[in-house]
Amino acid sequence: MSTIKKTTLDNGLRIITDYVPSVESAAVGIWTGVGTRDEELKDNGVAHMVEHMLFKGTEKRSASQIAKEIEFVGGSMNAYTSREMTSYHIHLLKDHTDLALDVLSDMYLNSTFPEEEIERERHVILQEIGMCNDTPDDVIFDLHFETAYPDQPFGAPILGKAERIASMERDTLVNYVDSHYHAGNTVISVSGNIDHDAFAEKAAELFSEIKATPQAKTISPASYAGGEMRMNRELEQSHFILGFKGFGRLSDDYYAAQTLSSILGSGMSSRLFQEVREKRGLVYSIFSYHSGYQDCGQFGIYAGTGPDKLGEIFPVICNEIQRISEDVSEDELARVKAQLKSSLLMGRESMMNRADMHAKHCLFRGDVLDVETLKDRINSVNLNDIKRVAKVMFAGKPTLSALGPLDELESYEQIHARLAA
Repeated sequence: MSTIKKTTLDNGLRIITDYVPSVESAAVGIWTGVGTRDEELKDNGVAHMVEHMLFKGTEKRSASQIAKEIEFVGGSMNAYTSREMTSYHIHLLKDHTDLALDVLSDMYLNSTFPEEEIERERHVILQEIGMCNDTPDDVIFDLHFETAYPDQPFGAPILGKAERIASMERDTLVNYVDSHYHAGNTVISVSGNIDHDAFAEKAAELFSEIKATPQAKTISPASYAGGEMRMNRELEQSHFILGFKGFGRLSDDYYAAQTLSSILGSGMSSRLFQEVREKRGLVYSIFSYHSGYQDCGQFGIYAGTGPDKLGEIFPVICNEIQRISEDVSEDELARVKAQLKSSLLMGRESMMNRADMHAKHCLFRGDVLDVETLKDRINSVNLNDIKRVAKVMFAGKPTLSALGPLDELESYEQIHARLAA
């Protein structure tokens, strides 16, 4: 019997509860279905800056009061911005969920965006951008998205560019909230030891003033381009991502692509780890990933290696990409299915992970998939699915992004030819 219940208010706001009687805590949050892809390019970074500013004071709470009220009862709060959504969430003891709702509703509905706080937070975000620019792992992923999806908000960096953050005006922030933060685009999700009816009643009361949805949300389709971007920088290692257009989270092939990625580069027994690190010692870290979005997906292989090893590593990677289209074993499939299901089930031990997953399902699928359904979808993937998806995905135009000393890196054309051989 499912522990998940859903209430939809007349204004379109959805409330999801997940009753877990064995815990003493609850994770409560607001998820709104807007992120970097909903910005205008000229205002890149506004979604993330708004996320920061909602912690900086309301009509009845100062920035310090917001933090202190939650921490006074032993809770913690945080937020994040992604390409498609923004989340504000609190983890605290079950007896204080009303307080969590009160603080979150106040932040969401009544933030005042004081000019002095905007100036202060502007400098905080510029420090965050500077920190990321000093972290090759962060730089390479931003570079990769900009290369795969150029000249469009979907490919722009989530933090924004320093020069635009330095000039972001209060009106831009307020207008973004007015345009995007509304009932039909928002989900309240909680997992923990809570009662659905009492929680939904309190949420409905506190969010009674939320704006109704002005119109159905439309998104500009992500336009994958592929290609390459190289950034020479004096580093100890050369970092790169070799990527391809993947499958959206609603695609019938999404779980086959996830499984394929796990076979190639998830865990110490994966093909890339064994061939590139264990057999040849060419890297410390190498992995593959597949990320699904509303209307597209992104597959990638990341590695960092010594500049003198770049010439050796790409032939091995390209060979493994070619091989998986033709040769996958039942043992490999069983291993990665066990990995994916174990990750799903172990993630259920975190109340925040549960609340986050349910909110994403509700925002982007319209309903919440239970664990058994998710396990069934993983179990349904077969060897032919993996080979078919591999042939489709790897026949597309690759995206290569590289950072560091790159003199020994083959040309894009040479790498593309290896993949097509």
